[in-house]
Amino acid sequence: MVGQLILGLSILVGLHELGHLLAAKAFGMRVEQFSIGFPPKIWGKKFGDTEYSFGMIPLGGFVKISGMIDESLDVTAMRAAPQPHEFRSKPAWQRLIVMMGGIIVNVILGIVIFIGFKYTQGDTYLSKQELNKYGIVAYELGESIGLKTGDRILDINGEDYERFRDLVSPAVLLSSNGYFTVDRDGKRLTIPIPNDFVDDFAEENNAQKFIFYRLIFDIGTVIEGSPADLGGLQVGDKIITLNGAEIEFYDQLQASMDTLAGTQITLLINRSNVQKTLTIEVNEEGKIGFQATRLNEISTIEYTFTESIPLGIELAFSIVWDNIKGFKKIFAGEVSVSKSLSGPIGIAKIFGGTWDWQRFWRITGMLSMVLAFMNFLPIPALDGGHVVFLTWEIVTGKKPSDTFLENAQKVGMVLLLALMSYAILNDIIKLF
Repeated sequence: MVGQLILGLSILVGLHELGHLLAAKAFGMRVEQFSIGFPPKIWGKKFGDTEYSFGMIPLGGFVKISGMIDESLDVTAMRAAPQPHEFRSKPAWQRLIVMMGGIIVNVILGIVIFIGFKYTQGDTYLSKQELNKYGIVAYELGESIGLKTGDRILDINGEDYERFRDLVSPAVLLSSNGYFTVDRDGKRLTIPIPNDFVDDFAEENNAQKFIFYRLIFDIGTVIEGSPADLGGLQVGDKIITLNGAEIEFYDQLQASMDTLAGTQITLLINRSNVQKTLTIEVNEEGKIGFQATRLNEISTIEYTFTESIPLGIELAFSIVWDNIKGFKKIFAGEVSVSKSLSGPIGIAKIFGGTWDWQRFWRITGMLSMVLAFMNFLPIPALDGGHVVFLTWEIVTGKKPSDTFLENAQKVGMVLLLALMSYAILNDIIKLF
């Protein structure tokens, strides 16, 4: 978990700061320092005018460009006359491009990652038609808003949908006054989605407590030495009844087994069109020791590289739109700040405790777009704050004074430090 967090942040921050560095050097600005991670310094080496280094605190990074008021607050150098190689001596449009360099690189990285996913992985999904053959399984969180197992979901917010995962997409969870239209035993019902529902959904492990599709199954793997193995269950067997009760879906089996821990059960199974009765002991955890094979029809689509480009771009920018919707809900008081905000611990938990390269790159792509969006916010000390001041200068022809920029940088740094402290404290509180 920690390794993935450090690698992910190093890639994101390193490329972000590289965007600033390359743009600055392209316009003849002197870059004094390029660092991945904050001091104290672990390693550094100077090439030309620039020292490249790694800091011990892997929660960010920076570039120090001569003649720029930045995190270092080196105001002494700013009192001297501007030099041709300094940031402040360059035209406003060049300084604007330098400040946008990191954001642009993060956007490009996110787009490239998602194009790569579309091209190499395509799309694998359960269609609406296949979902509604059997309906959904409503777990605790789904039941809390009025959904029930067996419901067939007809539309979302009055609009059609294509895939099961559309039901749990950020666009649905972040919608205002959203609702599902369902068919329940032939009756058409409207199930409202609470405006603060994303708060509950975002809590740890709650995503697994919402809804899933009803799984039709047979026996995929039998664990050697398990009660299932000892009782004679084999790969390919299909369970017909449990203690005389019909079993069609995996959720029916789960619900029954939860009440049968430590008892003996009777299974009627179909094996190569021959019915057999097996007697099996259930362990104290309510399990018998097999893994199911999914028999639902899963759709797959493969994309050419050309087809992957617009799809990857759309997927990357959907993350930005979802963040904008999230901010609107926060400012409207519909969702909790503490539940919506995560620091490094929360991000590490998103990566998870096992190393999965596919998941790693998907999360890194998502975080790259989030980092671009967050940096574009018009907060002093962030790139977006500099962009606002430079845009003002370009439009009005009036440059803000160095004193104003120094004070704005100080205010911005205080805000960012307070926000980071709150996020870390919030992460710690969530652990308990």
